[in-house]
Amino acid sequence: MSAATIAVENTTMGTPAREYQAWNVEAIRSHFAFVHAGRTVTNNAASTQPPRELLTLQHTLVGQYENVHRGQSSASMQTTRCFEAAYDDIARFVGAPSRNSIVAVRNTTEAHNAVMYSLMTEFRDGDNIVTTELEHNSNFVPWFALCNHILPKFRRHAMLRLGRCAPDSGELDLLHPASLIDDRTKLVCCGAVANFLGTKPPISAVRALAAASGYAQPNGERRSYLLVDGAQWVLGNAVDFGCLGADYLSFSFHKMLAPFGVGVLVANERLLESSLPFLYGGKMIGDGQVFADRVGFNALPWKYAAGTPHIIGTIVAAQALRLILDLALQGGQPHYFGSPRDNDRADVAAAMGRVADWNVRLVAQALERLAAIPGLTIYGPREAQRRSPLVAFDAQGHDPLDLARALNEAGGEARAGCHCAALAHRSLGIDASCRLSFYFYNTPAEVDRAVDALAAIVAVGSGALASPRERAHAQTRPRSAATPLHLSPAF
Repeated sequence: MSAATIAVENTTMGTPAREYQAWNVEAIRSHFAFVHAGRTVTNNAASTQPPRELLTLQHTLVGQYENVHRGQSSASMQTTRCFEAAYDDIARFVGAPSRNSIVAVRNTTEAHNAVMYSLMTEFRDGDNIVTTELEHNSNFVPWFALCNHILPKFRRHAMLRLGRCAPDSGELDLLHPASLIDDRTKLVCCGAVANFLGTKPPISAVRALAAASGYAQPNGERRSYLLVDGAQWVLGNAVDFGCLGADYLSFSFHKMLAPFGVGVLVANERLLESSLPFLYGGKMIGDGQVFADRVGFNALPWKYAAGTPHIIGTIVAAQALRLILDLALQGGQPHYFGSPRDNDRADVAAAMGRVADWNVRLVAQALERLAAIPGLTIYGPREAQRRSPLVAFDAQGHDPLDLARALNEAGGEARAGCHCAALAHRSLGIDASCRLSFYFYNTPAEVDRAVDALAAIVAVGSGALASPRERAHAQTRPRSAATPLHLSPAF
């Protein structure tokens, strides 16, 4: 595939009504190198695997390697068209009104920091921020830093308030954040899916609480802004930013088949217009708008694109969205990938609905099988429909890190630790857990393989299947370091 194939202008061609192919997971898997490497990839909540087409595209684009928005060469203009089309693709995929709502960043964490720095000067003394115990550290630590490290330097004091999760189910205790949100709550932050417990907080209810707070925003609105962390949500669900009703939505592409290094902040266009940028320098200022006594900002979305962006990564990330559509709807037969077609919203909804259905099947099977292992504690809801395709657990008498190491040695891949969800672990009185997580290229056989390996490890550790020599080896085995136990290359 040539760069020229990708670099066409986005023109609305429409997508005719068509029949989708029957779900064929083996056809989907044929696009991934990990299958032929013999890996059982069951740590997808951390990062998914890239298809070969995206890796090839990354190398192909180097032939047109040139900077964007600042050159007169054919290569620069071609790359600029690719780059701008990527913003349009991302906006359509998530149901944003236009590319003006898209801020390209490195990852979800940087998206949250972008919001923090953009809103920082608007906080008044006595304001508060409400987030929850379920959050990834990236949706807690920036707000902690703002309230405890940054604003006090400017003699302003804001409070960070934490909504509780129910210890029995791991779900958000909605009554508690309702008691925390008031007319001094500038911002409410909530993940759409918890990356440890797999729970799905009721975003519509949280949105209603934020909308009714009465906080006086600088633009005259009387409500709290809402930030939704979509890192574990966008990858497996049909998303419509317009219907979501949030002011900000964040996610990362390395959880959606693309290589590392590109994330997105989707934001209310009016807020991006009125807020200050979080990075300053070249290109985020308007042409001819730099003077000794003033500078003028560029138009959206480039107001939030200071310096040279991750050009190739952004182009490849947008094509990853197109490839997801082809994989989910046609088993990988090209229709969107590399095409000038606009992403059809009906196809996006259909594709992501099919991905969600397959993921539910996988996690339902995992929950059923894991529940049969003696001494295993499963965290989060037991109903597959109420959670994302990940399952965190621990086993009585086993260090979670050792479980993950043993699974790796048995041919499976897991992740152990707090999964960057330290608050949720602490609320349950545990330091770490082990986690299996699935994506739409996984098979039921891989779920069984991972669970069978885990069951054998737990049984041997408990002595049920162990010889005296094996038991002695297990008892004297050194503890692993508190780091991820299987650091496979991304591709």
